[in-house]
Amino acid sequence: MAINVSSLELLRSFAPVQNYASSAPSVAVPLFSATADSCDWSIAKRRSCKLTSVFVKPDAMYRASVRDNSAAASSENKQVIGVVAEGQERDFTDSSYVPVYVMLPLGTISMECELVDPDNLINQLRTLKSINVDGVMVDCWWGIVEAIAPRHYNWSGYKKLFQIVQDLKLKLQVVMSFHECGGNVGDDVHIPLPQWVMEVGNQNPDIFFTDREGRRNHECLTWGIDEERVLERRTAVEVYYDYMHSFRVEFDEFFEDGVISEIEIGLGPCGELRYPSYPAQHGWKYPGIGEFQCYDKYLMKSFKKTTEMRGVSFLGEGPKNVGSYNSKPYETQFFRDGGDYNGYYGRLFLHWYTQVLIDHGDRVLAMANLAFKGTPIAAKLSGIHWWFKTESHAAELTAGFFNPSFRDGYAQIASMLKKHETALNFTCVELRTLDQQKDFPEALADPEGLVWQVLNVARDVGIRMATENALPCYQSEGYNKIVEISKPDPQGRHVCAFTYLRLCQQLMEEGNLLEFEKFVKRMHGY
Repeated sequence: MAINVSSLELLRSFAPVQNYASSAPSVAVPLFSATADSCDWSIAKRRSCKLTSVFVKPDAMYRASVRDNSAAASSENKQVIGVVAEGQERDFTDSSYVPVYVMLPLGTISMECELVDPDNLINQLRTLKSINVDGVMVDCWWGIVEAIAPRHYNWSGYKKLFQIVQDLKLKLQVVMSFHECGGNVGDDVHIPLPQWVMEVGNQNPDIFFTDREGRRNHECLTWGIDEERVLERRTAVEVYYDYMHSFRVEFDEFFEDGVISEIEIGLGPCGELRYPSYPAQHGWKYPGIGEFQCYDKYLMKSFKKTTEMRGVSFLGEGPKNVGSYNSKPYETQFFRDGGDYNGYYGRLFLHWYTQVLIDHGDRVLAMANLAFKGTPIAAKLSGIHWWFKTESHAAELTAGFFNPSFRDGYAQIASMLKKHETALNFTCVELRTLDQQKDFPEALADPEGLVWQVLNVARDVGIRMATENALPCYQSEGYNKIVEISKPDPQGRHVCAFTYLRLCQQLMEEGNLLEFEKFVKRMHGY
């Protein structure tokens, strides 16, 4: 049902959020439910106007009222726009068909590049096929395929896997995984970067991201060496291209037959375009703000050059007073309301920091389009939703998303993806803000607000958007949220695909499988 209020009334209802004076408060309370796919996109899509939030101070005395007001606003909104009551399922029969893929287990291929437990996998894939799942997603691990020596590729286990998928008439989303597996939520295997790369790192540890205490992160290579010939006389971008080109040649028949429907390009830790700002290996725990990861000599040289070009070379050092991995924004001089992040130096540093991220994506995706010409490609962004209801959005800033209350940090990224005709794959679409407020009220999280901001940016720019869940999901509440976000808005726009995390024995249990089959049917419009 369309919103039965005029555009003028809508604008008036959002009027309080347009005050960005220094005294402006910092906790966002949703005025309209994020499930309101019938809202007026022409008005609500501009996050820079903060049309979905009103801000209040994050003092302890306000936090209880934030939860109460949020629930009340959501309830009021449902009366206005006709959203179904909590627990009810909307009817999406005959709506647009959204393909559903399922991620394969991280350890599907062994370190020796052999297919693990093929008989059990075949049975599970047959079950997925029987409920009309469209295909599966698999990581092609750099640390397995090019493990021993530069340009020595072993694709043997993937050949067997792809043949099984083809025989079952399923599709494949393939991830070029240039990152380490292990140490993050849900990781049940350890797959390091290639052995020869680690040997280079032993001699030159600055090829890895580094925090201000000098701790190295081996999840992926710093973007500071994208164009530095430090990997056995190759740059990092050349290494990534050679790997992708080898894959394209090796699996030509699966491209030609249309079995491979999409290639997702790994652009950072967990395959996501972000800095490794919240590593568990360094003691990070949710909802810590994380730390900037720019202290290798290559990135620091880049920042120094930026400050010299501005005539402020004396500012060419990393930020101070930023706390540590598990700090809260209000505990730091840099991230607190009205903090240094919003001063001259803060903006200079953050513009540079996010530009390095965008330039990395730009370079690697250009190579991906050369390697996979004619095949759809995608890039994944992480859903960093904690501290979203503060002015600084500190956790996003340390991850490279310059997305404080006064700036849309995803528009420039989306434009870069548009340049390379790359789909944006976004996570955490199953999470509900009220659940986060209940379970982690101190995190001031808003996953729904973040998802809709990114979704609107993608629609503004005109790029395809795919989604996936961030945490295991077996219940109807999570599935309902995914369907609501995936299905058409009033202008008929919808996500291009959804990928479920992840195939496991628990999903195969009868009750869970029946719930998942029901979800697949709704995504398909049946």
